[in-house]
Amino acid sequence: MTLDVTIIGAGLGGLTLARVLHLHRIPATVYEAEPSPTARSQGGLLDIHDYNGQLALKAAGLMDEFRAIVLDGRQAMRILDTDGTLLFDKSDDGTGGRPEVQRGELRQILLDSLPPGTVRWGRKVTRTRALGEGRHEVLFADGTSVVTGLLVGADGAWSRVRPLLTAAVPEYTGKSVVETYLYDAPTRHPAAAKAVGGGSMMAFAPGREIFAHRERNDTLHAYVGLSGPQDWFADVDLTDLPAATARIAAEFGGWAPELTELITATDTAPALRPLHALPAGTRWDRAPGVTLLGDAAHLAAPNGEGANLAMLDGAELGRALAARPHDTEAALAAYEQAMFERALEFEGILDLDSGDHTVHDLVAAFTRHERREQRG
Repeated sequence: MTLDVTIIGAGLGGLTLARVLHLHRIPATVYEAEPSPTARSQGGLLDIHDYNGQLALKAAGLMDEFRAIVLDGRQAMRILDTDGTLLFDKSDDGTGGRPEVQRGELRQILLDSLPPGTVRWGRKVTRTRALGEGRHEVLFADGTSVVTGLLVGADGAWSRVRPLLTAAVPEYTGKSVVETYLYDAPTRHPAAAKAVGGGSMMAFAPGREIFAHRERNDTLHAYVGLSGPQDWFADVDLTDLPAATARIAAEFGGWAPELTELITATDTAPALRPLHALPAGTRWDRAPGVTLLGDAAHLAAPNGEGANLAMLDGAELGRALAARPHDTEAALAAYEQAMFERALEFEGILDLDSGDHTVHDLVAAFTRHERREQRG
């Protein structure tokens, strides 16, 4: 019997799975709610790690295409104190294991590697249901439906496939992030551009942080993190740019002006991103004909690993299915066991919001990582 694979979600994880299956001559169809590949911005820079994301790209046969979009110099990292004092400065000598790329360009590489028609756009899932004997029905907002022998939820935080496997739902972490963009930064925002440097910059205090990186065309993309209830953010009118940025910047009183400029000088309306996570250690019993990958399986507060883990999930699931073409359930069981362990490994990353850490702990963590890279 020919394996029938339906993937929900055309993010990096779902597309990596589709690509690896294609290389092994296993047909798959990807259903995506967005109406087209260009329907929205795909986010900023991603550092693709040599221990997970790059392994996925190797499995997908796309390392040459990946290297072609790497942005030189973007692995540089600076950590500043809230008064602007430089505490850590690592230049990019080209030897680090986390080259940076634009997320949208990486997604396009994956899309271009798939046969035409693999991704079906504008197909928003409203519900999924089990039919028995490992088969599932997927119902779409346009009134259509499909029945499949293998359903993979690669549909992110609010997965419509996850309820088939577990009652776990994402919970608010107590922090939200506001995204800002500053264009033509060296000319129009020289102080902020100098603070960020050629790669990424972090400034941190308990409950407050600013992370920024330099994207293509000298755009600064900042993520302004604030701990607080969602009601506080709901009261900020993000459509009133001067009032919204002034209110958010007021939460960073006493911070250096070159840092708060990343808030007040934004060239776009601030975008609010409440951060959610699944309960730690979420897993489920094996259910025939369905599984999850990426944020649908192990949504966590941002820790620099989410996209990389999603891609490796996709690659490993594809390889597991190809290795056991006549025993899908054994393939899914092996994939899930390894995936659960991978996700659990990264839940222990330094939690800066616990109130027990300082910016100097962050510097120490980066210093230890740099030493490991040098030894490795």
